[in-house]
Amino acid sequence: MKVDRRELAGAVADLGVLVPIAVTLIVGNGLSATAVLLPAGLLYVVAAFVYRLPIPVQPLKAFGAIAIAKGLGSEEIAAGALLLGAIFLVAGRLGLIDLAGRAFPRALVRGVQLTVGLLFLGIAWNLVVDPPEAFSAHATAAAWAVPLAAIALVAALALRRLAISLVLVAVGAAVMLAQAAGDVSLGPSAIAFPNLDAAAFATAFAVLVVPQAPLSFANSCLATTDAARAYFGDQAAGVRPGRLATTFGSANLLAGAISGMPVCHGAGGLTAHVSFGARTGGAPLAMGLFLLGLALGVGSGLAALLAAFPLSILAALLAAAGLLHIGLLRDLRGARDWALALLVGAIGFQTNLAIALGVGLLLWWIPWGVHRLRARGAEAPA
Repeated sequence: MKVDRRELAGAVADLGVLVPIAVTLIVGNGLSATAVLLPAGLLYVVAAFVYRLPIPVQPLKAFGAIAIAKGLGSEEIAAGALLLGAIFLVAGRLGLIDLAGRAFPRALVRGVQLTVGLLFLGIAWNLVVDPPEAFSAHATAAAWAVPLAAIALVAALALRRLAISLVLVAVGAAVMLAQAAGDVSLGPSAIAFPNLDAAAFATAFAVLVVPQAPLSFANSCLATTDAARAYFGDQAAGVRPGRLATTFGSANLLAGAISGMPVCHGAGGLTAHVSFGARTGGAPLAMGLFLLGLALGVGSGLAALLAAFPLSILAALLAAAGLLHIGLLRDLRGARDWALALLVGAIGFQTNLAIALGVGLLLWWIPWGVHRLRARGAEAPA
């Protein structure tokens, strides 16, 4: 494990997912900035030592989007984090995640990764053309934001081996400080423990857990495992679906206990880290320590500070990760695999990943079952 220029460049490459969701949950949903970043920072540090690879930490995307759209309070968000944490921790420790993962062929996993790549591109586009309300005070008009994001995207893709992500983030940080330096205050923000009841858990389960669980299983467990093995081969032997479920499940129990932001691993984040230079656990260690420093050092003024970070740079990093992640499909062979991956990706992007997974499993396994039945019938004595 090392921390050098390339590891640091890879470490910051996934900020395009983390910052917008974190800031919106802080400003729009009333979460403590310190509570938001603590679970993410601690999980990054744990991942660095457990996996020794640039395993990412991201906000729960469907969970966060629904919580933001519906204006849910900290109690429902905490209840959802506790439920998801318990589900994945138990399922991971019992081996159920690994067992279920055996039913998913590579083509189906590639379809999940296509969905994630397309979602990254969609989020990046919306960041510049329809900025979140939490960023409205400093957002650049779309007429300027789109060209700036396009220039940053081209630079990110063309120069990613030259630590360009560090340069982009440094430029963004300079702009952020120029716009909001007066809002910086030292010390953590207050952490409030949730006051939960049956209604909060019922709402969280129906509204947050049910939509998020299939995405976490498919992307955080299966697709992250597959991407790690695609990038690192035998070095990724310790990255298993059940183990990933255990680590991010544990982090979500902490997030729920302190009314923080639920987190997960993610294949798209792994692509972002790797594509911009990360190769060891040094990248997650550096990012984890950085997030912990922010949470405890300037948490009380963090919402105003991060809301001034240029969205065009976040969008460029996010779009670059999305495009590079879609590139994982290049190892598919045969028309059947390509058709299944493209269909799952399209359904997952346009509708719901759970539906896409169901359709993909049926299309893959029903022909296999029919073939087996026919083979048995042919072998049966006359």
